[in-house]
Amino acid sequence: MSVQRLPTADITHALSLPPEIAFLLAEGVEARLLIRAAREAAAAGTDSATALLSAGLMDETAYYRALARKLGAPYLDGPIAFGLGLRFPDSLVAGLAPLAPGSVAPCVLAPRGRLIAELLDAPHRAAMPAIISPTHLREAVFAAIPGAVADHAAQDLRRHAPERAVPREPASRWLLLLVLASIAALCLFAVLPPPLARAVTLAGQGLFLAMTTFRLTALVIPAPVATDPVDLLADLDLPVYTVLVALHREAAVVPSLIEALMALDYPAAKLDIKLLLEADDPETAAAVARSALPARFEVITVPPGMPRTKPRALNAALPLARGALLTVYDAEDLPDPGQLRLSASLFARLPESTACLQGRLVIDNADDSLLARAFALEYAGLFDVLNPALARLDLPIPLGGTSMHLRTRVLRDLRGWDPWNVTEDADLGIRLALAGYAVGDLPSATIEEAPARLGPWLAQRTRWLKGLMQTSLAHGRHPLANACRLGGLETLGAVALVPGTVVSALAYPVCLAGAVWNFLILEIQAAPSFQDNLAAGLAITLFGVGLAAMALPALVGCARRGWGDLAQVAPCMPVYFLLVSLAAWMALIELVRAPVRWNKTPHGLSRTSRSGRLRRRALP
Repeated sequence: MSVQRLPTADITHALSLPPEIAFLLAEGVEARLLIRAAREAAAAGTDSATALLSAGLMDETAYYRALARKLGAPYLDGPIAFGLGLRFPDSLVAGLAPLAPGSVAPCVLAPRGRLIAELLDAPHRAAMPAIISPTHLREAVFAAIPGAVADHAAQDLRRHAPERAVPREPASRWLLLLVLASIAALCLFAVLPPPLARAVTLAGQGLFLAMTTFRLTALVIPAPVATDPVDLLADLDLPVYTVLVALHREAAVVPSLIEALMALDYPAAKLDIKLLLEADDPETAAAVARSALPARFEVITVPPGMPRTKPRALNAALPLARGALLTVYDAEDLPDPGQLRLSASLFARLPESTACLQGRLVIDNADDSLLARAFALEYAGLFDVLNPALARLDLPIPLGGTSMHLRTRVLRDLRGWDPWNVTEDADLGIRLALAGYAVGDLPSATIEEAPARLGPWLAQRTRWLKGLMQTSLAHGRHPLANACRLGGLETLGAVALVPGTVVSALAYPVCLAGAVWNFLILEIQAAPSFQDNLAAGLAITLFGVGLAAMALPALVGCARRGWGDLAQVAPCMPVYFLLVSLAAWMALIELVRAPVRWNKTPHGLSRTSRSGRLRRRALP
């Protein structure tokens, strides 16, 4: 295209274009597009080639073909014959891979960013490698060594930090040991002298009371959903941000997901969005292919392998993340458009020891059913009350599976997620605490869709509780060492939130029935001494505090969200937690029979939307 009709100022800009895009003028690319890319790059503090491709101003393949012509290097297209030394993830991180003997060049290069300008400015190009686009190189490497990619995704944590991973031994063995230990403890308790037995009982009641009090303490710690204004970083100061989204049988919500990701208020040149697909999911792949995505989106098909879990897919993409910060979204998520900018701005002001910020997950389809309303209350209590309080107190937080924002360096140091844990988010929160890192609160909402029917809800909750059991087994193998690493109060919090959640869910029906029978049907006889009355008094206190811990955080969360109409559902929470208990017993069975089964939750079924953002994809 000619630049003769451009305004004088634009002609000046065209003549001073950065080298990584200036050569495209001779390729017929419109000068106005190159000028726009250069301006956006200058504003964002990045190179012009990245700005050009990330904004969708030029096709990636066309750019790299033109670059190869300018460099006088061969451009590789189609199947690639790699040579010895091809490795994952090293070859992709370097953007350089060896070619088989007899190929057009000794190696192939997929340059990015500043390296492109350096290649163009190099005085000697005699040993120029073949050129390829980064997307084509990644696809070719995944196709050439899928086993290496799958092995890295599934085994890297176990290989380098086995003490932090789900045990390789069958869960039945660990459960048998726990049962035998419990029986031995009960037998020992039965033969204790009465004063000592009373002391043990009181100690146990005190411990459970302390763990329950964690939830009530959160009520007095302020954590409004709309915080004071934050000085946001300018585009020039923002880091590159990676967004990972694992998709499996999610064709129904792909259009709204892409729309939400396109709406993120973040410089396009500093976004690295990776959509992760499974090899046996052509429907979702077709839905993604129907969208013309700019180069800031990368569609990665994860090689087949075991286990078939979301964290395995995330691990396959983690080595390729280009961002200093990273977040994970679920397929149905609709994050606040300013969430990434707010997160980056907070991270810039926080110490390096704060490795994660947990966003607020908000259920938007509460009016679909009574079950969805109870779910919305539970989430309001967890993400708007309990988690922010734990962050304020610097206590361990079992993370949510989405909208947790991380320093990529720390996540890589921890070897990513545990692919054998079906609640990889909660496990990561504990591993962060064990490594000495803190989790902060990110007061930014991500809209989510709750299961409105019992079947999907029960399958989802069974998976979550099974994952908490796996996390308890993983980190309970060395209890004293981990307690020393965490500290006293932190250990109490971790025990209350992970194994404590499981134990309370398993025991809840029995405790509830016993409390109703003893406190409401039978007459409680007063003993002659204070010491003899203490156990019964603590039991009554535990019953009342337990009921308060179920309902009050949900009510406070509703008040902070302005959901006064949902408060009337709070009396149903004791019944709702009976369903949680049912899921806990199902999880215990599934832990033995199918420990890595991933119970898929269907999305895109919402009929109502409190914010109005879910309505565009709701079914009639």
